[in-house]
Amino acid sequence: MIPFGDMEAFIAFFEHMPAWERLVWVVVCLAVSWLLEAWTPLFRFSYRKWRHATANLILLGFVVLINLGFGLLVVWSVHESRQSGFGLFEMWHPPLWAQLVITVLLLDLVAQYFAHYLLHRVKWMWRLHMVHHSDTKVDATTGTRHHPFDFLIRELFSLGVVLFLGAPLGFYLFYRFLTIFFTYFTHANISLPMWLDRPLSLVFVTPYMHKFHHHFERPWTDTNFGNIFSVWDRIFGTFVYADPRQVVYGLDVLDARTDEDVWYQLRIPFDRGIKTDE
Repeated sequence: MIPFGDMEAFIAFFEHMPAWERLVWVVVCLAVSWLLEAWTPLFRFSYRKWRHATANLILLGFVVLINLGFGLLVVWSVHESRQSGFGLFEMWHPPLWAQLVITVLLLDLVAQYFAHYLLHRVKWMWRLHMVHHSDTKVDATTGTRHHPFDFLIRELFSLGVVLFLGAPLGFYLFYRFLTIFFTYFTHANISLPMWLDRPLSLVFVTPYMHKFHHHFERPWTDTNFGNIFSVWDRIFGTFVYADPRQVVYGLDVLDARTDEDVWYQLRIPFDRGIKTDE
């Protein structure tokens, strides 16, 4: 049970959570998303689901390898930062619950929305991010489909936010915990009633909202950058919402037949023969 009432215990809970419990959370979120996809699919894809999932999970494997090393860097950096008294929370001492809210909001704004925006706008970053958008059968496993260097960029932004704030490591890990759920849920190929999805999208990123981000051509591709909160897209004018059945997945500059070729996907950022736009 997560100790929400005791903030010190809350921090300790996430800082000392065993790796196997984090893995269980990933598996549970993915399994629930798969069950919903089977029960109420948005699109009825004619594809081999396990083959598609395998390609995406192999890409996840590369990300996990990077995360193992990067995680050590995060732990060391946060420890050194707090020992030296560096960070906004070391100079300004709001209650721990307020620190948690500020940390989650700033991580979502900077390390997700802003970093994601740059991944679309900066050409060499977009080459990395094209791997995520090349999927022509978007489902829950697409949320784990990232070029490892794409993931590394986001995590560097996350580390910058945590160090700037001087936030406890547990707050960063809690945010990562939340992103796992939202990543699988918003990519899942599920049909929701509009009366549920639309009101939720006033505050949170929802499955229908995120589907427009995966449309095969711009300008829809360059909308709905949020990860947890939709308010950033609303504030900065990048919010789009309509009937998600209008969406066609993939990228207009890539051959759709390559979306499950892992080696090809890893080479996309370095293949100058591949256009970045039409």
